[in-house]
Amino acid sequence: MATKKPPPKRSRTPANKRWVKNVTTDSTHPPEGLFTKSPAEIARALASKEVSPKGPVSGMRMLTFFINRAGKGLSPTRRAKLEKAKELLSEKIKRQKKAA
Repeated sequence: MATKKPPPKRSRTPANKRWVKNVTTDSTHPPEGLFTKSPAEIARALASKEVSPKGPVSGMRMLTFFINRAGKGLSPTRRAKLEKAKELLSEKIKRQKKAA
């Protein structure tokens, strides 16, 4: 006899009540429209002391947070650009650690 699968679990918290909606940060200061630029420009800006005073690792956290917060709302091409920016920024972090 076939058994029925239980229905998928749904989030108990409505979309407008999620904690991420209220998160703000002061550790990075990305310029307006930064995340719509090319991957190289995004990585360069997030690695700069002007945008990320605590260093490129802080910029990487901001980029990851942005991608996670956008969630399913990102188009596949935009997500690919942001992921490429993460790769470039990761390479900058690795080079910086080797130099230190």
